[in-house]
Amino acid sequence: MIKLQIIGYLGKDAVQREAAGKTVLSFSVAHTERFKSQQGVPQERTTWVDCALWDRVNMAPYLTQGTQVYVEGTPVSDAYKNSAGEAIGQLRLRVYNVQLLNGRRHDDHSKAATAGVLDDDLQEQPADDLPF
Repeated sequence: MIKLQIIGYLGKDAVQREAAGKTVLSFSVAHTERFKSQQGVPQERTTWVDCALWDRVNMAPYLTQGTQVYVEGTPVSDAYKNSAGEAIGQLRLRVYNVQLLNGRRHDDHSKAATAGVLDDDLQEQPADDLPF
């Protein structure tokens, strides 16, 4: 099994769709890597990953633009040529675990409980205890 783990920010709110009789939440996560070139010039490179979370509709209200998340799942990569004939690569992730990393208050957990979100969906991870 190949597993991919990403910590990043949602680029826009998750979109809920129906596919093959099941519900899927689609969202994109961006991770920006900052580094210096050999000449010492600051550079940054942003990688976007399109994510699909199946049968977890209760997470939709929490997967909003700007939310920092930890996601892990099975990666799928696609290559195709765009209309200009340029080779394009796309990284997609079938998510099986998602954790919200933004600072969450106790009252947010109460709201989540009334919305039917499982405790596993709300695992809080303090900013000073990130998994890297």
